[in-house]
Amino acid sequence: MLLKNLKSMAFAAAAAIAFTVPAVASEPPQGGTVAAVENTKGALKIAFLSFQNNPFWTPVTDGAKAANEYLSKHNATVDFVDLGDELSAEAVVAGIEGALAKKYDGIVVVPIFDGTARIINEATDEGVPVFTIVAEGATESKRLAFIGQDATSAGKQIGEFIAKKMEGKGKLGVLTGYFGATQHTQRMNGALDHLKANFPDIQIVGPFENKDKAESAYSLVQDMATANPDLAMVYVTAGGPFGAAKAVKDLGLTGKVGVVGFDHTPDNMQYLKTGEMAGLLDQAPYQQALDSSVMLYNYLVAGTEPPSKVIPVVGNLLTPDDAK
Repeated sequence: MLLKNLKSMAFAAAAAIAFTVPAVASEPPQGGTVAAVENTKGALKIAFLSFQNNPFWTPVTDGAKAANEYLSKHNATVDFVDLGDELSAEAVVAGIEGALAKKYDGIVVVPIFDGTARIINEATDEGVPVFTIVAEGATESKRLAFIGQDATSAGKQIGEFIAKKMEGKGKLGVLTGYFGATQHTQRMNGALDHLKANFPDIQIVGPFENKDKAESAYSLVQDMATANPDLAMVYVTAGGPFGAAKAVKDLGLTGKVGVVGFDHTPDNMQYLKTGEMAGLLDQAPYQQALDSSVMLYNYLVAGTEPPSKVIPVVGNLLTPDDAK
């Protein structure tokens, strides 16, 4: 009788655990690394706030859409909210305020600038967790977690590549996206600090601001090359590197001036294949968008904390040899 009672108690305990611990899906969605747990909370809504000013954002948007398709099977929606084509802290603040007004359960956002921590903290204090991706400001916030590339380390990686390609000497033009964007500044300084400390014969031209626009990068590189006939390379820290590459091609400088930048977008890869782009460092934007959405969902459903407050994404640097 005692053994029978013990078995019954063990079964009851196991049953209780089965009902209180959400089951994990067997596989993460394609392109992601995080699986969703069983939804025991009912219908959930996640706002995904992002920009749309250059091709980099296409895989971010696609990742958010993939998250919506995957999580819709778990009674949750991920609504993509377009913050526009002009990056600013004000756009981020307005987007989060709108998501709070519409009573979303959680928010994924690309904050980028200082001046966004306050609204992230307000959302968190109201019980709406915020997951940040890609880039955030320097001011610490109460966000649930951040997934993205370490911008300073990525910049240093680019700097080491530039030094090798330039053989430690010559003129390097520098274009950054926005002077006020922390990520862009860290990428720029990560490279330039390394070069200035170790390669004094590399002369810096700039930096100039192209506001993530390919057409601005195009005209700036034309101006730089005209004023500096001995220009050897151009480093673009953010959006629009294919504009710089097009300028190199149109000026007939292919093989003489190389462009280094970020993201394996089709526009950039086109010029990597033809040699105007000397190197491209990826930051897995699709995975960032998808994984952050699923991790936020798991937190809303089961209180499952992300693996760390900062989840680094390691980029893959491609050269023309990789594109053949």
